[in-house]
Amino acid sequence: MTQLIYFILIANGLTQILVYGKILDKIRPTQGWMGELLSCPMCTGFWVGLFLWVTNDFTQLFSYDYSLVTGLLLGCLSSGTSYILSVMFDDAGFKISGGEE
Repeated sequence: MTQLIYFILIANGLTQILVYGKILDKIRPTQGWMGELLSCPMCTGFWVGLFLWVTNDFTQLFSYDYSLVTGLLLGCLSSGTSYILSVMFDDAGFKISGGEE
């Protein structure tokens, strides 16, 4: 269970840096398919999950087998959790909406 939590937190952190990090503003594409990819935490989160799966031999924080199904599932996990966390939090903390229509 600890490995899963580490994976989710690392995937979310890397996704947030790639999508929202100010340090990347000057080099992050804003147009075309790459611009669309890097403006979406769900899309970027999927590829971050695949990247972490491919590189998981280089860390002791988590360890997953190299089957394609595991890679696909970890990409989906990273995508979903990164999206949920980006909807729930911003720089000021919890996002609270007033239920306005």
